[in-house]
Amino acid sequence: MPELPEVEVTRLGLAPALTGARVNALRLGKPLRWPLNIDPAALTGLRIVALQRRGKYLLLRMARTTPDARTPDQDIAGVLIVHLGMSGSLRWTPAAQAPGPLSPHDHVEWQTDRGVLRLRDPRRFGAVLWHAGDAVHNNALLRNLGPEPLSADFDGAALLRALRGRHAAIKPLLLSQQMVAGVGNIYACEALFHARIDPRTPAAHLRPADCERLASALRETLSQAVALGGSSLRDFAHSDGELGYFQLQAWVYGRAGLPCRHCATPIQQIVQGQRSTFFCPKCQKILKAKSRTGIR
Repeated sequence: MPELPEVEVTRLGLAPALTGARVNALRLGKPLRWPLNIDPAALTGLRIVALQRRGKYLLLRMARTTPDARTPDQDIAGVLIVHLGMSGSLRWTPAAQAPGPLSPHDHVEWQTDRGVLRLRDPRRFGAVLWHAGDAVHNNALLRNLGPEPLSADFDGAALLRALRGRHAAIKPLLLSQQMVAGVGNIYACEALFHARIDPRTPAAHLRPADCERLASALRETLSQAVALGGSSLRDFAHSDGELGYFQLQAWVYGRAGLPCRHCATPIQQIVQGQRSTFFCPKCQKILKAKSRTGIR
């Protein structure tokens, strides 16, 4: 599944072309996970004034007016929330090039004055849906998300507060999106390795220093993944068709039975919450419960 780095790479690649683009038409193919929630014809003439990201969601902010630095308060009509599902990607073709025939897996097409954008999703778990107005953070898909791991709002203290009283294993909690937004299976496994925390550790056992190490590892892992173009597993590709390469440098993910790159102990694979977890049993330790004294 495209996770935070893949969505951020997509946003960075599309922003120069799409920011300020006028939508001439929106065409829908086979139904996706959720309905669009608006007549596609109602989006004709709107301009994309900003591309943003929240967790694993790409947000296309749409306005009725032409972007103008002298009028910062845009007349925002609404926001298109885009989710890439399990296998989706956005492909951009500039106006100077022919976009080519539609693939059976192209389910949404934006025709703009700058080119054509298509959502390709072979498994059709992705979605494009309309949120009217500017307060998209109130949308049911977004309002319960945790802090952005690459923002100033996320650090060890924030993670410690979110985990307080939680006794489930730390790795599935990282995937819940409520502790921190956008972290998926690949990057949770890698960050826990770098933080030297066994993924089976009960969350309530993490002390402030453990949370600081984990928060730092999440930031560094996700930042590195963005720099490497994300991970191309199954069908994900950038908006220009290029692949990501982070998975080639993974320390534990997908390396079951291979020697740990740090200590040579064979990497183990287990299942947590129906997802595969990879870890080094020597480098990563199950943390003991906090003592009742000296820990707040």
